Amino acid sequence: MLPGHVAYGLGAQYGLRVSTETVVAWERGLAVPGEYELTALAGVLWCSPGELLTAARTLREHRMSRELAVEELARLLGLTTSAYLRMEEAGRWRGNERQSAALSEVLGLTAAGFVTVSGREEELADLLRAAVKTRWQAHVRPVAKLVPLERGFLRDVLEQLYTDYQALMVSTLSWSSTGTERAGSTGDAGRAFLTQIVERFWQAAGVRGTTV
Repeated sequence: MLPGHVAYGLGAQYGLRVSTETVVAWERGLAVPGEYELTALAGVLWCSPGELLTAARTLREHRMSRELAVEELARLLGLTTSAYLRMEEAGRWRGNERQSAALSEVLGLTAAGFVTVSGREEELADLLRAAVKTRWQAHVRPVAKLVPLERGFLRDVLEQLYTDYQALMVSTLSWSSTGTERAGSTGDAGRAFLTQIVERFWQAAGVRGTTV
């Protein structure tokens, strides 16, 4: 189907006035369809909404990929519809421990996915950067509040990251130009390590493919 055919189908079958240009923008990831538009689009293309959201990141996208209405998901989590909707619209999950466990189960979230939908990736990155540059032990508890993993396991992961970063930063420098070049190279590697800290954290944790 060409984009024009899709636009026509949305109008003929669902009464949506969507231009061909809008369909093209959806395809290229330049625009995002609304909830009803996504449902209609899936109907026109004879697929499920979840098949159109292969890389869901937000609460809304995960909910829609599971074809759950707001009211249904809120009920499963033990929340009022309005309370859940406020979190979904804000892009920041604020449920308690029991509700967080239910959210992960219902939406099939990995530990990494839970942090992403919680809107706390940057907060986690800040904590991890501080942990590898200072005393990692002091950051176990704050990280555990963000990441749904056993605290003893998190201790091992943070210690490993700290050891890797410190080993990277330690170099035997001399007054020669070779030593100076080595120092510059080490500094670049250290900055790259900190930039990729969240990715390295999940790699060290080895839990991307497991559910919470």
